[in-house]
Amino acid sequence: MPSVPPQDDVLGPDYRVETITLPPDDEGPVFATVVTLEPEVPNGRAVLHVHGFADYFFHDEYARWWVARGYTFYALDLRKYGRSLRDHQTPHYVSDLSEYFAEIDLTWWRITERDGFRHVVLSAHSTGGLTMSLWADERRHPEMAALVLNSPWFDMQGAAWLRSRATGVAIERLGTTRPMREIPRKVSEVYGRSLHAEHGGEWDYDLAWKPLESRPVYIGWLRAVRHGHARLHRGLDVPCPAVVLSSARSFFGEQTDETASTHDIVLDVEQIRRWASSVGRHVTSIAIEGAMHDVVLSRPEVREQVYAVLDRWLGAWVPEG
Repeated sequence: MPSVPPQDDVLGPDYRVETITLPPDDEGPVFATVVTLEPEVPNGRAVLHVHGFADYFFHDEYARWWVARGYTFYALDLRKYGRSLRDHQTPHYVSDLSEYFAEIDLTWWRITERDGFRHVVLSAHSTGGLTMSLWADERRHPEMAALVLNSPWFDMQGAAWLRSRATGVAIERLGTTRPMREIPRKVSEVYGRSLHAEHGGEWDYDLAWKPLESRPVYIGWLRAVRHGHARLHRGLDVPCPAVVLSSARSFFGEQTDETASTHDIVLDVEQIRRWASSVGRHVTSIAIEGAMHDVVLSRPEVREQVYAVLDRWLGAWVPEG
């Protein structure tokens, strides 16, 4: 499919942004967006990063950490997220996670065929971690050098009945017959406020693209996620080494800025660790003390640990060739 020529990105002139035109869906035209940051001294390697739910790529520090090591950094804003969201679209909605494979495939073509990289590290956060694991398992490209997962969403958190067979049947039926039905839920703004610079956090990002209160959840979308969980639970076989980074602890009580900044208050880290080995045959699971849900947005001293751990893991398990 055609793409708009690269332009400067909202993160600044160091970044280039490409808009990819995808086949339209029931809501109309569909787009995805690739953001690229290049190193001064390239090492012939690249990173492809995918964001999480109610999110988009704004992680300048994370990108520059890779670029400082010679990697060319590519980030993909999936359809109906961030840079790719249009007024006529329902934010983040898909009926099957494999719908995202189209833009991942087209970005992969740009990285490996157009730009010629033969060593690519996959990186993903939260729901993106589930999607990228499924994509990597299905595509199994020889250029995949490693998979870095930041708090991937591997199961339905909450009470046991949410994961029961009866609940699964209900999600399947309603997700098929009434896919756009919104699921009632209470969402605290604490996590968003703990991140954003205008509310006491460290990071500046577009609140229209990443709202403090998250986004609505639709039953058809949740059905798609649960299908993805089921595939993962049956066992994937991602061919490259994988590392799963998470906070050491979750907290689901009364939320404060302190708990949001030092715990995962979005996902259950015990579930993340339980299912980590389902990604493939070579998986390292690392819990970071004091990390938040998006571990690379944690407090500075915790981020130092995250990057040190990632650096050691890459040196130990990911070949440079």
